[in-house]
Amino acid sequence: MELTVAQLAERLDAELAGPAADMDRHIIAVCPIETADENEVTFIKDDKHRAALEKSRAGAVIVSAHIEGLDKVQLIVKDVNTALIEALSTFAPRLKAAAEGIDQTATVADSARIAEGVSIGPYVVVDDGVEIGPKSTIAAGCRIGENSKIGANCRLDSNVVIYHNCRLGKHVIVQANSTIGSTGFGYSFIDGDHKLIPHNGGVVIEDFVHIGSNCCVDRAKFGNTIIGAGTKIDNLVQVAHNVVTGKCCLIAGQAGLSGSCRLGDGVVLAGQVGLADNIEIGDSVMVGAQSGVMNNIAAGQKVAWTPAVRAQEAFRIVTMVMRLPKMAEQLKKLTKRIEELEAAEDDKR
Repeated sequence: MELTVAQLAERLDAELAGPAADMDRHIIAVCPIETADENEVTFIKDDKHRAALEKSRAGAVIVSAHIEGLDKVQLIVKDVNTALIEALSTFAPRLKAAAEGIDQTATVADSARIAEGVSIGPYVVVDDGVEIGPKSTIAAGCRIGENSKIGANCRLDSNVVIYHNCRLGKHVIVQANSTIGSTGFGYSFIDGDHKLIPHNGGVVIEDFVHIGSNCCVDRAKFGNTIIGAGTKIDNLVQVAHNVVTGKCCLIAGQAGLSGSCRLGDGVVLAGQVGLADNIEIGDSVMVGAQSGVMNNIAAGQKVAWTPAVRAQEAFRIVTMVMRLPKMAEQLKKLTKRIEELEAAEDDKR
């Protein structure tokens, strides 16, 4: 894709400002301030990047307000993030679309119901009773277990496994090598051995959920593990049996949700967060990276550290921890001084 600056401004519903001679410059990509050249557009969200922008070779810049004295074409928009998404989509690589129909190497059960416009790639296995909705894409090497249902406009990337009795809503994306519906990690120690507890429930992935690569969402012991509509899950995330997330949650990479946790709407879990089992996280809670959450958290709180505490308290703890080496050195000196004073006092006796 190649557009003039003026054409790009029209797509972004942007107001143009800057040198008129550059309005017809051709733009072919979006790039960061430091690496963009004269045929690329960049963006700025705040003043801290202003100095870098003045040195940039970018042909144009997306801004939220006019910048005085800048000798570049400015595309002034209401929201930089919204415009950036549109620009990145505009200049995204145009890949070959998946071919409709069933690849000759795929194995599809006679009882499976495949809607119109579905693409089933090489070496896919679709078991009995499966339903796949219109215009969904099942990439190479996927396996869909018995009686699972996949809604319209879904995309399963290569080697995704959907176990039996799972349900995916509409517009769900599951990236490569992720597994939905595996048996949960539940054992009882009986007669000197860990006995696996049967997990007879399922998994429900609601509409517009995105799941990254190499994630696992375990099936429930009974009922369903549920991922709420609009939730986005990063790579390498573990969701245990009977977890229920609210709508529009964000769960970053390497987070782990233990069994039967419940998340409200809009919860944010940063990278490597761990949740103990059977806890409840209220609406709009934000949990800082590497936090260990051991207890329920009320709605609206921001927490960090292990065990997780309110963010302000966590910052105080970190500050004190950072001061420990200096405090230890001071303690050593004080101890030595006290020993010297005590020795001098003993000599007087």
